[in-house]
Amino acid sequence: MRYLLDANTYIEAKNQYYGMDICPAYWDWLDRQFALGTIASVDMIGRELKEGNDDLASWVRERPDHFISNDDEQTQALFADIVQFVMEGDYNPGNRDNFLAKADPWIIAKAKAIGASVVTHEAVAAANTRKVKVPNICQQFEVPCLNTFRFLRELEARFVLGQ
Repeated sequence: MRYLLDANTYIEAKNQYYGMDICPAYWDWLDRQFALGTIASVDMIGRELKEGNDDLASWVRERPDHFISNDDEQTQALFADIVQFVMEGDYNPGNRDNFLAKADPWIIAKAKAIGASVVTHEAVAAANTRKVKVPNICQQFEVPCLNTFRFLRELEARFVLGQ
């Protein structure tokens, strides 16, 4: 895997610019990229997305292989390092606890373990912020992090109408 997708990339795509009803090519392209071994996500993100009652939840339920396990030793150890770093930081306790309870530290740990980049819609937070943000933690752990549009450009995605 070269890229691991954060939950917000799926949700934003479905709710905004790549709605399943207006751009099915995007979702087909994701399937193709998974089949090529280019993209995936982590189990916990799959579980979060399946909780919904919409087209995205159904799409995710039909693709359990897209969401890889975090139970290897290296990912577990890196997760512990991320938790320790976040707990020792001067973060807002509510935001910190929410970050640690969700998939965010897991996707970062898995990306570090397998040498992948994290794809997220979160932006880097200012240096003096007390919010835990995926890009900031990725930066701290030397995990490449990019947004969906840079990701699509890197993979030269094209959604073109046929004749």
